[in-house]
Order: sequence, then C-alpha cells, then structure tokens
Amino acid sequence: MKERYKLLLIIVVFIASYYIPWDHVTMRKSGLEAFMMLQEYAREHVLTCLIPAFFIAGAISVFVSQAAVLKYFGSQAKKVLSYSVASISGTILAVCSCTVLPLFAGIYTRGAGIGPATAFLYSGPAINVLAITMTARILGWQLGLARAIGAILFAVITGLLMAFIFRKDEKDQGELYIPEGEEKGRTLTQDALYMLTMVLILIFAAFARPEEGTVGLWSRIFAVKWYITVSLLAVLALMLKWWFTKDERVMWVESTWDFMKKIVPLLAAGVLVAGFFLGRPGHSALIPEQYIQQLVGGNSLWANLFASVAGALMYFATLTEIPILQGLLGSGMGKGPALALLLAGPALSLPNMLVIGSVMGFKKTATFCGIIVVMSTIAGLIYGTFAG
Repeated sequence: MKERYKLLLIIVVFIASYYIPWDHVTMRKSGLEAFMMLQEYAREHVLTCLIPAFFIAGAISVFVSQAAVLKYFGSQAKKVLSYSVASISGTILAVCSCTVLPLFAGIYTRGAGIGPATAFLYSGPAINVLAITMTARILGWQLGLARAIGAILFAVITGLLMAFIFRKDEKDQGELYIPEGEEKGRTLTQDALYMLTMVLILIFAAFARPEEGTVGLWSRIFAVKWYITVSLLAVLALMLKWWFTKDERVMWVESTWDFMKKIVPLLAAGVLVAGFFLGRPGHSALIPEQYIQQLVGGNSLWANLFASVAGALMYFATLTEIPILQGLLGSGMGKGPALALLLAGPALSLPNMLVIGSVMGFKKTATFCGIIVVMSTIAGLIYGTFAG
C-alpha cells in the first residue's frame, strides 16, 4: 500500500472516530448487526462451504491450463467452440471485474475476435466457482442457478451481439497463439474424478438441514452427510497420494492459500459493511427498510433497471456482492432486481469501464455496458415474475 493511501486511511478512521455519534441507539444497533452478520457467516458458511470452494478454486488454478483455454479466442477459431469456452471461462479463472482486465487486454490486442473477447470479459468475473457456490448457499439455490445460467447465456449473447454490431470494424489479425502449459502425468479422467470428488465434498458438507417434519430422501441424505463427506475425504487423500507429486500438492495448497488471503479479508469487510448499513434478514440497521423497498422492491421495470445500473457502476470485490444482497433482500429488495444486480454487478464497475474504454474505445465500451444493463434488466423482470 502506498504511503499516501495509508495516510488517507488514517485520516478517514480519525474523522469517523471523532464525528460519528457512536452512542446513538441506531449506530449501536447497526454496529451490533455488523458483527452478528459476521458471526453468522463464520458459523454457517466458512467451514462447510467457503473453505472447500477455495480448495476447488486452487485446484482449477493449478491443474487446468489457462493457456489451453485462451488459445480458443482467436478470430479464426471455430465459433461454436470459441463461444463455448469463453462462456464458461469464469469457472476456470475465478477473477473479479478488475482482475480480468489484463487478460482481456492481452488477448484482444494479440488478435482475439471482438465477440469471444467480450464474452470472456463478461464471463471471467460473472461465473467464478466461488461466487456461484456462495450465492446458492446463502441466497438460495434458485438464485444461484439463475445466476449461473444467466451468466453463461449473457456471455454468449453479449459476444455475438458485439461481433454483429462491429462486424465491419473486425480486422483479421490471424490466429491468436498462446503456448500450451507443461504436460501433466495424469489422464483427463483422473483429473475429472479428482475435481468431481472435491465438488461432492462441497455438496455434502454444505448439505442443508431439511425443514422440521420432512421425511424422504432429503432427510435420509442429511442424516448420513458426514459419513459420506468423511468417505469422500479419504478417497481424495488416496487420489492425492497416488496421482499427484509432492510439488503438485504443494502448488495446490499454495494456490488455495493465495485465494484465501486475497478474498477472506475483503469478504469479511464486505460482511461488516453490509451488516452495518443493511442488517440481517428481519433485522433493520442504519438504512431504513422503506428506502430500499421504494428503490428496488417488487418487480417493476424501474426497480430492475435501477438495480442493473447501480450494479454496473459499483465495484464488487470477489464475493462481496453476496452479503450486500443478503442485506438488501432482508430489507425488502425484490428477487428480480436481486438477479439483475448479480448479473450486472460483478462483471462491470466504473473503474472497469474506464480501462475497457482505453483498450477498445468509447463506442464499443458503451455498447458492451449497455447490452449487459439491458439484458440484466430483462432477466430480472423474467425471474421476478416466476420467482414471485
């Protein structure tokens, strides 16, 4: 951190400590809500959901070749394959709206087509494995599934629209070449089984308790979830011993730790801020619930458009959009606007727009952002209609 930022932080903390009326009942309640929300996350989501997801993200980062993904973005690549890879690239890269920018700038300036490049630009931050997992776990599987499907569709549609609108500007710069990574000593089937085992560990460890009085398959699975989880952990341990070298295991742990040390402090800060301003579901905090209900309550065109535009302008560090939405939903936000914000927010931000503009110009950047805002608004309206 540069010295001037440290000084600015000290000044902000001093002013907040000096002037904010912390003895006021609303401020005390908001402060309590912030830490109650943080405790809720620590108890319900960290051990059974977040940590397994970090290990999966670390494994993807180390054992899935990013070069093998990026090589399909050349302007001469087959369109079906190119857009398919671009639309799911976020699950491999797990980056935020600003971290994806160097990758986008690199492939676009080296010959990637405008369509695959912008599909990748959207997908990178919109559909990373951590965000989808936490959305389903905390905000509900319906919203998590809608986010995953919407992000994949948005990536493809955005890329196709950009390629069509700017087809006259598209220049054939030849095939994009990015060298392959080193060959692994495992088969594709072994890597797939390894990933599947970790995903199953995440699913069963985070398996929610069924409602009281529920009888059936759901309750039976919950009763044995820890036996299944421990068995899967044993299988994973054998895979790591038989199929992976010591150096690969070390790289996996280091990559996982790298994700954790970057994301956990930001997530904790996001939870505290969301709890302070918005509170937990059913518990009001600093911002009165009626204000939120007026802006993004229900499923009107205005509410969805406002959520899309606000999400597009705000900067969300990876996963911080989830506690913010949790607070907004608890304060009366509609389900449609929630999805609209989820689809527009993580993929765009004001800093992100400025950088994109320097890479591909104002006209293309404005079109790219407009497409996402319009589609997010429409998706929110449709989801809100069916989700009630």
